[in-house]
Amino acid sequence: MAQYQQTADHLFGGGGEMGALMRACDWSKTPFGAVEQWPQSLRSTLSICLNSRFPMAIYWGPDCWLLYNDAWRPIVGDKHPGSLGRPADEVWPEIWDDISPDFARVFATGEGVFHSDTLLVMHRFGYDEECFFDYTFNPIQGEGGKIDGILNVVSETTYRVLNDRRAQLLRELASRTGSAKTVDDAGALMAEALKSGQADVPLALLYVVSADGKTACLCGGSESALGGMTIPDQVDLTAEDDAGGWPIAPVAQSGQSRTLNDLVSRFGHLPGSPWPEPPQEAMVLPILVPGQARAVGVLVAVANPRRRVDGVYRDFFEQIAGQVAAAIANARSHEEDRRRADQLAELDRAKTVFFSNVSHEFRTPLTLMLRPVEEALQATDDAAQRQRLELVYRNALRLQKLVNTLLDFSRIEAGRIEAVYEPTDLALLTTDLAGVFQSAVEQAGLRLIVDCPPLAAPAYVDRDMWEKIVLNLLSNALKFTFAGEIAVALRGGPDQIQLEVSDTGTGIPPEDLPHIFERFHRVQGARGRTHEGSGIGLSLVQELVSLHSGTIEVTSQVDHGTCFTITIPTGFEHLPSVHVVSPQENRLQRSSTGTGATPYLE
Repeated sequence: MAQYQQTADHLFGGGGEMGALMRACDWSKTPFGAVEQWPQSLRSTLSICLNSRFPMAIYWGPDCWLLYNDAWRPIVGDKHPGSLGRPADEVWPEIWDDISPDFARVFATGEGVFHSDTLLVMHRFGYDEECFFDYTFNPIQGEGGKIDGILNVVSETTYRVLNDRRAQLLRELASRTGSAKTVDDAGALMAEALKSGQADVPLALLYVVSADGKTACLCGGSESALGGMTIPDQVDLTAEDDAGGWPIAPVAQSGQSRTLNDLVSRFGHLPGSPWPEPPQEAMVLPILVPGQARAVGVLVAVANPRRRVDGVYRDFFEQIAGQVAAAIANARSHEEDRRRADQLAELDRAKTVFFSNVSHEFRTPLTLMLRPVEEALQATDDAAQRQRLELVYRNALRLQKLVNTLLDFSRIEAGRIEAVYEPTDLALLTTDLAGVFQSAVEQAGLRLIVDCPPLAAPAYVDRDMWEKIVLNLLSNALKFTFAGEIAVALRGGPDQIQLEVSDTGTGIPPEDLPHIFERFHRVQGARGRTHEGSGIGLSLVQELVSLHSGTIEVTSQVDHGTCFTITIPTGFEHLPSVHVVSPQENRLQRSSTGTGATPYLE
């Protein structure tokens, strides 16, 4: 007895809890036999195992009897301590088909095996559990070179594997629901994203609370849930809790999550699980949006039947609820923005109709006024009377120009402007238009430089619109240039035509450049020949250029000048075919609905 105790103390000493348990065991009554008769290979390996802080186990003999250290003990779960000294097939009947081929290989070949993040479904805590491990089975060589046992070194990676898998699902959920434009979209996209995560969320339902807080309507859910079980489309949140159903109402009212662990008794075998056994647990979580006093929805999330809902699992479900809350908040914000945009668009349409009506009302009397004034100017020899008539005529022309511009805008916005794109000698037309300003430019003490060489082919433009584009830009240049020159240049290429109107005028401040084409924008404090102007000329130019599928750009430097560059494509393929006039067509049969050019110089 003394010899046994001395041998046991030496062999099991320093082995912690498992060393103490082994010292208390009468090994002579087990297949291992008396401790003092154990072979040296077993003693040496067990000494290493018991004194290691890394999880290690020994499977000894042909039946693989089990010995293990303190660090390995959690691997076996509730099977401890009954697992100590038992054959491997009795300890692990649920995974014996998975690991026995490795045992046979090690015994047969003397070569170790290694597995990484391998799934083993263990029954160690009263249920079939999804577990992952990195592990090795290494041969223990006895006397004569025979393999007497197997050393198992193992690290459980379950939480890392599950965390990686769940993090991927959360990323997928965020990616998909981030594009939701409506609350219904958020529900549908959530269900789509969770399809890839049935191992962790076999079934999910999303209920959205109504604006009055009295009902919750089903907004989305797992395909398996919607197709395989009876689910209420609407839940009365004012009614008492249904003890046999999902606690939607109390969760929505309290804003507190609930965990259910009696799903089978409540609902039977729920669909969606990738495993044969039915889900046992679920969480019902409120969808909480920061800044709102009550829940905006309720999420039902059913758990994997092979994992228990612990703190990590609860945190995962709460992260899903948080992402759904963000998607709903963003969708509602988008819906509100869209409602505001619709309201603004309606106001804009009303404004357009108003401008159109008012412009028409102004245009007729203006036309009737101008003709008698023109006749009076031709008939009078009185200098004072002529001066008064010229003042009336000049301001009537300005008003007519504004009215026509407003009419063009209203037609463009209403989609009623009918352009007529016809083959045009653009160099000749542009030169003629620039010539209108020759006299005024010279009277102002400036130089007008026109460089418009003939183009290789006719350009397809609406002539009335092109006239407005050129005259508007020249009018602006003359208004803000006091010395130097105004230049008009036209260049053609194989794919595009470019018009430049530049000046050596006062220039545009950098802070105004981004807004220069905005309607009614005027540069404050700008020095010009006159202070009249509505601030819509350049905006109209941009719209007219856009109707030619072109672009307009501006560069400017204060006190050095400004350059506007217009680029339009060559040919006519980019234009609406119904508005293109072929060279053989008679233009008189088709006319532009533009208002035509108003005189720009008085």
